[in-house]
Amino acid sequence: MITNYFKIAWRNLLKNKIFSFINVAGLAIGLCCFIMIALYVTDELSYDRFNEKADRIYRIHSDIRFGGTDLKMATSADPAGATLKKDYPQVEQYARIYASEGSKHIKKGKEYIVEERVAYADSTLFDVFTLPAISGNTKTALDNPNTVVISESAARKYFGTTDAVGKTLEVGLGNKVIYNVTAVIKNIPANSHFHFDFIFSMDNVKYPFGSYLSHNFYTYLLLREGADYKAFEKKFEEYIVRYILLQAKQFIQINSMDDFKKAGNKIEYTLMPLTDIHLKSDRYPELSINGNIQYVYIFSAVALFLLLIACINFMNLSTARSSNRAKEVGIRKVMGTERQTLIAQFIAESTLTSYLAFFFALLLTIILLPYFNDISAKTFSISSLFQPQLLAFLLILPFAVGILAGYYPAFFLSSFRPIEVLKGKFNAGFKRSNLRNLLVTFQFVTSLVLVIGTIIVYQQLNYIQTKKLGFDKDQVLLINETDALGTNKEAFKNEIARMVGVKSAAYAGFLPVAGSARNDNTFSKEAVMDLKNGFNMQVWNIDYDYIPTLGMEIIKGRNLSKSFGSDSSAVIINETTAKVLGYEDPTGKKVYASQGSGNPNIVYEIVGVVKNFHYESLRQTVGPLCMRLGNNSWATAFKINIKDVSALVNQIEAKWKSMAPEMPFSYKFLDQSFDQMYRAEQRVGKVALTFAILTILIACLGLFGLVTYMAEQRTKEIGIRKVLGASVPNIVSLLSSEFLVLVVISVLIASPIAYYAMSQWLTEFAYRIEISWWMFFTAGVLAVCIALLTVSSQAIRAALMNPVNSLKSE
Repeated sequence: MITNYFKIAWRNLLKNKIFSFINVAGLAIGLCCFIMIALYVTDELSYDRFNEKADRIYRIHSDIRFGGTDLKMATSADPAGATLKKDYPQVEQYARIYASEGSKHIKKGKEYIVEERVAYADSTLFDVFTLPAISGNTKTALDNPNTVVISESAARKYFGTTDAVGKTLEVGLGNKVIYNVTAVIKNIPANSHFHFDFIFSMDNVKYPFGSYLSHNFYTYLLLREGADYKAFEKKFEEYIVRYILLQAKQFIQINSMDDFKKAGNKIEYTLMPLTDIHLKSDRYPELSINGNIQYVYIFSAVALFLLLIACINFMNLSTARSSNRAKEVGIRKVMGTERQTLIAQFIAESTLTSYLAFFFALLLTIILLPYFNDISAKTFSISSLFQPQLLAFLLILPFAVGILAGYYPAFFLSSFRPIEVLKGKFNAGFKRSNLRNLLVTFQFVTSLVLVIGTIIVYQQLNYIQTKKLGFDKDQVLLINETDALGTNKEAFKNEIARMVGVKSAAYAGFLPVAGSARNDNTFSKEAVMDLKNGFNMQVWNIDYDYIPTLGMEIIKGRNLSKSFGSDSSAVIINETTAKVLGYEDPTGKKVYASQGSGNPNIVYEIVGVVKNFHYESLRQTVGPLCMRLGNNSWATAFKINIKDVSALVNQIEAKWKSMAPEMPFSYKFLDQSFDQMYRAEQRVGKVALTFAILTILIACLGLFGLVTYMAEQRTKEIGIRKVLGASVPNIVSLLSSEFLVLVVISVLIASPIAYYAMSQWLTEFAYRIEISWWMFFTAGVLAVCIALLTVSSQAIRAALMNPVNSLKSE
């Protein structure tokens, strides 16, 4: 019986080639998109779940507001973990990661390699996280100073083998340290929120440990079985009063936390589950680029809608072509076939179509995976499709789609009454169907929401690219790791500055892009800090040429200058700081930097005000910032003005090699670093554009099939109309008007949905575009034009047919 079902289904597929192609192609595209998005979503949701104790691991987050400045940090105070473990039995273990020192120079043979994936950690890191050892004992690997745990790939890179325990690594340039390799671990999985190849002992951190007010450590708590982390969060109030308040009193006039809060300030600590960090953390700084749970929801919805649109095409074409199967159903019923058998037959047909489409979808997925990896920043391969958690789902998927697409047509076709069909009373032809119109409208509403969303995403990205940032990001060449030049770094900077095409040069360890150095400090307007005059502010170390090289504008006062010996204790502030201080003209005024622990404040004179510039992403407002003379030579910026950039870079590299032959040469452009802050949005834009095109394509495939069949059913009507004098435009209008009305209705429905959704997305940006009417108008015109082209192509063909051919059989 089942074999017979599929045999009939296969014959029907071959008999109706055009409609079979439309159904299979639509379902294949929908399934392909669904599979790729399923890969993406599965990967995003899997982050950090490889850890055996993932359900009990939490990271401490800090929320601090002082003097009107908000800090939302992924880090906490260095004693926090040890203190919480000592005071509260709910904490089984803690581990800290310190990653503020950036990259390391590690010697291999006679050359140094700059390694970015480095950090310091407590020896307890391996008690908290699942980082299996290949060799060595991770339990004690970091107990002593000058020890390091390396990854499998690092071991092969430096020693050619994973049997590296007992070997040594020379790290650093000036102050070289010899580290003993005490363990080799498996490469940290890609779906981890941190990725390190070198984990050094925390005992080697050059940091004044002990302050509850400095927040520079990523602290993870492993809670005991059954502990409620939300209940434990309330313990932070005790912790703050007992430790934070006690230490804060050493440098600020404060009596209680109530006074602190009444002044509009805040200090709070929360716990974030480990498995939420990648998708739900919006903190600074992160150990790697995070995802976004909103994008997971959006892509999941897009995948479902794409699949639904493909299924709708199948349903529409199946019901529209019902007259072709009416006599078959009537004869079968007269011969005694039960309705359940007919339903099974039609479900078998849709399932066969679905599995055929699934086969082509897999081929399409394999072909498109490199492109999808590029736009999604993933590394999926063919083997990713055969993961155990995904494989079972993929095998069931075409069966589920077959049932979904074939369920309504099966019940619709099997409901025909044999007497009416065989007497010719069945209303054959393309009759109006409210359900069919509703489904077509749904298809175009979905497509239009994606098109409007894509337009808004690209407009926001264009706004980011063209907005006046307060600095010049174009044609600024950044040479990395110039500290490696040692005593030659000043000579290198000066010699490059004299090259043709180089306008100016400055040390640029601090840059207005994400991932650059950051230094927050507490300042006050008066010598004695209290709750009214204190505030947090970023402090950047710069040289005399930094501001002109970056194209920043001094709006009051002057730049730092060698002509003023007192500028060693001077600062330039931004407009936000001037506003916080309450001075109309702050030049000549003083600010006081707290050193804490009873040490005297550092006094700075304000010599200038720089126009506000965006030193973080446009998601954040511009906060208080000051610049002072200091060492920031780990990178150097060159403002260039030359067409042959590659030739200039080659010149600079040659000079570098002559001064530091053992050191690798590395460079980038400031605008590239700026663009990297918005990689997630750029990926979303590309993905949205791709799927918007595909939804329209699938919808138009269905529309093409419907109008083709409609023209086929109304061939004689068209012939009669032409004989009676109807023109080609009249015929085209007759066949097209119904569908174009549906598209216009879709525009009206999709516009408010898209407006709401994109308004929510734009709230992530402190600086954003206004959603304008033309975005919806453009999407609507685009949809109407595409639909008109799709419909009119078949309508014109039908209208141009010779009426003699359609009427001669009458």
